Amino acid sequence: MKFGDRIRDLRKSKNLSQRALGDIVGVTFTYISKIESEKLDFGDYPSEDLIRRLAEALDTDVDELFLLAKKIPQQIRQRVMERPDAFRKFASLDDETLNKLLKDLEDG
Repeated sequence: MKFGDRIRDLRKSKNLSQRALGDIVGVTFTYISKIESEKLDFGDYPSEDLIRRLAEALDTDVDELFLLAKKIPQQIRQRVMERPDAFRKFASLDDETLNKLLKDLEDG
């Protein structure tokens, strides 16, 4: 699913118009329309702050929206910058090993 499709589905499930959602998050309804139709220019993509406001207004998981928008939250980016060695190792793990590591961390 694409970011715009998810926003549209969530908005409709809340019975909100594009104008109403725009008013709640502080943007124009035309911008909401552009988000939903994926007709944004590069510089127009939603900021992290707007994605957070959309998640709150639509009562959904902000991390899901970040992933759909292909954005990495600032907190994670900062941690990668602090420990690039650890993230390089995580990135090199196959799914089976990574799943085992995550399970061990949860059980730990």
